[in-house]
Amino acid sequence: MESKDLRISVVTPSFNQAEFLEQTILSVIGQNYSELEYIIMDGGSTDGSVEIIRKYEKKLSFWISEKDNGQSHAINKGFNRATGDILLWLNSDDMLLPNVLKILNEEVVKRGDAVYFGNCIHFEETDKLKTWGSNALGLARNADIKDVDYIIQPSSFWTRKVYEDIGPLSESLHYGFDWEWFIRARIAGIPFFPVNKVLSLYRIHEKHKSSEGSGKRSSELLSIVRKYNPDKAELFELLIQEKRSRKTNSRVQNLFSGILNKPVSYGHYLKFSSYQKYKKFSAKDINALAEML
Repeated sequence: MESKDLRISVVTPSFNQAEFLEQTILSVIGQNYSELEYIIMDGGSTDGSVEIIRKYEKKLSFWISEKDNGQSHAINKGFNRATGDILLWLNSDDMLLPNVLKILNEEVVKRGDAVYFGNCIHFEETDKLKTWGSNALGLARNADIKDVDYIIQPSSFWTRKVYEDIGPLSESLHYGFDWEWFIRARIAGIPFFPVNKVLSLYRIHEKHKSSEGSGKRSSELLSIVRKYNPDKAELFELLIQEKRSRKTNSRVQNLFSGILNKPVSYGHYLKFSSYQKYKKFSAKDINALAEML
């Protein structure tokens, strides 16, 4: 790309998350990036979100509040309006870190059309603030995106050409549409480039969609595994069943680690404790798929 001052389109899908939305908006407009195009697609919120959006509408390129068919539909509508050279979406409970848009621009100018992904800080605001980091770059070195969803969505971005080549997010999916889209991009031969920086903050909370829809999410992810990676479907089904006793398993796993005086992975624990069930699967595959649940 010739331009070194690329337009970046950020789309925020929003629905009844007023308690977080302002922080999300400020993390975007606070980038002070001259070629920012910021679009908010609200699904008809009734909790004060619209008033927050109006507060910042002079900084927005477009916003609307109307009923939609879910998050993937809202994001697709936003991307259909976007005119940027670089595209990303940021959910209304997540945040970008400072100067991230400048980093995105530099990466695309240097490397061209591709899917890009960096690391992320997860945090949970409970009685005690819990924080932990992702290792997307480390996982990417040893895994295929068809095997495990190692990309942390708010720390990912891509060029307009990539989006046009791959097409929109699947609106029939509500939990794993980002993973499914990344798989399609990989199958199409799109380059995936890691960015060795922390790009975003990922918030975990009581109303977090992945937590609220735990069973539905697992079923949807299983449908994606069956479609794109059928050899791993049997293992994924077993791990979904195992999820119900994961806390108990974790305690026993830690006990094994103490007895052996070395860390025991979840995969190795399952192969030891339920050998007949897991003997034909590798500990590496078990660990990778279990991470998504």
